[in-house]
Amino acid sequence: MILKSTMLIIFFAVMVAIGFYCRKHATDVNSFVLGGRSVGPWLTAFAYGTSYFSAVIFVGYAGQFGWKYGVASTWIGIGNALIGSMLAWVILGRRTRIMTQHLNSATMPEFFGRRFNSDGLKIGASVIVFIFLIPYTASLYNGLSRLFGMAFNIDYTVCIVIMAVLTGVYVIAGGYMATAINDFLQGIVMLFGIVAVIAAVLNSNGGFLEALNQLALVSDETVSSQPGVFASFFGPDPANLLGVVILTSLGTWGLPQMVQKFYAIKSEKAIKKGTIISTLFAIVVSGGCYFLGGFGRLYSDSVDIAAQGFDAIIPAMISNLSPALIGLVVILVLSASMSTLSSLVMASSSTLTIDFLKDHVVKNMSEKKQLLTIRILIVVFIAISVVIAIIQYKGNVTFIAQLMGVSWGALAGAFLAPFLYGLYWKKTTTVSAWVSFVFGAGFMVCNMLFRSHFPAMLQSPINAGAFAMLAGLVIVPVVSLVTPKLESTFVDAAFSCYERKTEVPVRSDLGE
Repeated sequence: MILKSTMLIIFFAVMVAIGFYCRKHATDVNSFVLGGRSVGPWLTAFAYGTSYFSAVIFVGYAGQFGWKYGVASTWIGIGNALIGSMLAWVILGRRTRIMTQHLNSATMPEFFGRRFNSDGLKIGASVIVFIFLIPYTASLYNGLSRLFGMAFNIDYTVCIVIMAVLTGVYVIAGGYMATAINDFLQGIVMLFGIVAVIAAVLNSNGGFLEALNQLALVSDETVSSQPGVFASFFGPDPANLLGVVILTSLGTWGLPQMVQKFYAIKSEKAIKKGTIISTLFAIVVSGGCYFLGGFGRLYSDSVDIAAQGFDAIIPAMISNLSPALIGLVVILVLSASMSTLSSLVMASSSTLTIDFLKDHVVKNMSEKKQLLTIRILIVVFIAISVVIAIIQYKGNVTFIAQLMGVSWGALAGAFLAPFLYGLYWKKTTTVSAWVSFVFGAGFMVCNMLFRSHFPAMLQSPINAGAFAMLAGLVIVPVVSLVTPKLESTFVDAAFSCYERKTEVPVRSDLGE
């Protein structure tokens, strides 16, 4: 207990110290929200990765989908790396950085407002962001409760209050730069932690091949009659597995807290390096989490799924490890959760201030007042999410994965298509963006309220979210073709940023 407590105290002390160290980088809105758009490749890539993967992944998704699909759940991690990280950087990274700076937008709603010349669109997007980031944030705390209960025997309420307060301190003090530096350190913990835990768990089951042989002997007639299905390449249910891959991979393209990382990239070289670093990080962390979860059924004697839920699987897998490893796991999950929490509260508070309150509720809002408001809203947002997390936990409302699925589905379903087309296609219209907003958010709300009336395939919030995203990619171009276009001079001015000439050395371009 002394060892685990010492590790935890050191971890928290470093996080807070970095927050206060970065106060000098958080003197105005641009530096507080975007780090002055001068963040290098390592910090940006790790900020992207640690915001991507949280306790939701390690405790909720890895446990639930590892149980459902066996080692085939590793495909989710591979999809996260290739689609959610590599392709996101390649397709969105440069264009997002260039156009958002050209339009002087610091948030995703502000981008929509300026790209489509619509103040209403900006306000609508900011409302969607604020509403649907709350269930996602609440789900982060829930993943910690089992681990802290197992490792420290600490009450769940105390656990999430401590985490929320400490995260709030370093975010409020140091802004984006503090979160980026902390994300880097937290990412290192996650990389080493997941490798160590996988090695320890497999070793406790006789090694990789022996664990795989044991998994092949596991059968569940309610899932599949095929022998060895949980140790197979595609698992017992490839169709639903694909839905999870799409939601958790493509979804990052439309999440404000993820896309906003591209706003802050320093240079072209940083984008290229960041792409590689982010992809490798995702392979190790996400691939490792789902690979570990794939062996969850070997611990079926220790977990009562009906009574405890899927969230108890990963804690059961690590409960017999050494105190040092358990301490490492707790810090690993804390790192993942605090980095994601800091990213979410930054995105939500800055969006509400810049896109909703500024010029609409508060006229002539000064830079100093904006900064103060953002900091106050960080406190408010964290407080709301803590209250919801406690109510959800004590009322046993839903699993982590369902909370996250609703949030990801609504945000990405609403924003992914208009954001992507807005960066690349001049003919994207304001009406098409509105239709995507209403459809994505509305579809997920209806799925949450009237789930039993949906087709069987779409009753899962995971599949519903994936459907909302893919449908948006069809809806936006179709609606754009039949609705009024923006003035060509306005659109040409927005896209002119891509035509600006730059000089490069001959080693990069041979010239004519």
